[in-house]
Amino acid sequence: MLQQRHGTVERAAEFYDRQVHPYLTPAMCEFVARMSMVFLSTSDARGACDASFRAGPPGFVQILDDRTLAYPEYRGNGVMASAGNITENPQVGMLFMDFTRDHIGLHVNGSALLVPDAQIRTHYPQLPVDSAPGRRPELWVHVTVDEAYIHCSKHIPHLEPAVRTASPETKRPRDQQYFTAPPVPAFTAAPDAWPGVDR
Repeated sequence: MLQQRHGTVERAAEFYDRQVHPYLTPAMCEFVARMSMVFLSTSDARGACDASFRAGPPGFVQILDDRTLAYPEYRGNGVMASAGNITENPQVGMLFMDFTRDHIGLHVNGSALLVPDAQIRTHYPQLPVDSAPGRRPELWVHVTVDEAYIHCSKHIPHLEPAVRTASPETKRPRDQQYFTAPPVPAFTAAPDAWPGVDR
């Protein structure tokens, strides 16, 4: 409907024909294997969305085959927002971005399942035990690929890897205190309907 309104039906069809695959191509597998971060989207059973971030040594997202990925989940703050959403709604979106070399991205959409560490190793014994030194995964997120496609390089910034340092002059607050602030008055809600805008 929106493609028709904006006259992009043919362009979109060409993109799907050329770029969207129901599996990971060899080039995509190589790309994922050298990525050290991924942006993750999930939603609960009601459709309430959450965006998150995962990082680790290059290849921490494991390619099990051309239709399957897995990444480790470690003990965190106990909120378990992404994992909790997956138990209600298995649909996930993953965005891998190369900011340093090729300035390109890869979208991977699929369905996810939470699998205990010991259980997944019975099927995939090659999974690393120490992908994050000193930490053992509690769970793995097992993702079956539905579609994978490129995120074009336009507007992807170039970033230079740097050693993470801290000094007394630049000491920042603890994570839990970073965004704390005095209470502010409630924000006035937007109108129920904007003229000419579909909801």
